Amino acid sequence: MTRPGADKSRCPLCGGQKAPGTTTFTAELGFGVVVVRKVKAQVCSQCGEGWIAPDTARRIEEIVEQARKDHHQVEVLEMPN
Repeated sequence: MTRPGADKSRCPLCGGQKAPGTTTFTAELGFGVVVVRKVKAQVCSQCGEGWIAPDTARRIEEIVEQARKDHHQVEVLEMPN
């Protein structure tokens, strides 16, 4: 959660500047792992942490749920546009 009045362009972890970029999202499913590459995010220029928008996070949840249903041990995908 962001504090009221907090600078949203700054990383809440280290204070670095966030800028548009991409990140990689990884989910451990217990029986396997899902890796989603090239996810659009706000990325900190100092620590590299990625911040994903809510609509992007919902799409990732759908991808992870499909991988869970398919029961693959390893699933590596690129984020669709």
